[in-house]
Amino acid sequence: MTVVKILGPGCPNCRKLEAVAREAALQAKVDAEFIKVTDIKEIISYDVLSTPGLVVDGKLVSSGRIPSVAEVEQWLHG
Repeated sequence: MTVVKILGPGCPNCRKLEAVAREAALQAKVDAEFIKVTDIKEIISYDVLSTPGLVVDGKLVSSGRIPSVAEVEQWLHG
């Protein structure tokens, strides 16, 4: 199972990023577990300079923007 983490304080952009990531997993037929990370110390541990951040299987793939569904699909497939 792919682990997807949404890094951020829960702002509207964080919620939008989660929606995009969930849609990408659905379209890509990837079984994914979604985890919201709001703890600032954990967010900083990923070297995120601005939120929202997206982590796929422990690797930071995006920060400070909302990627497209197609981009997220590519990251989910590794």
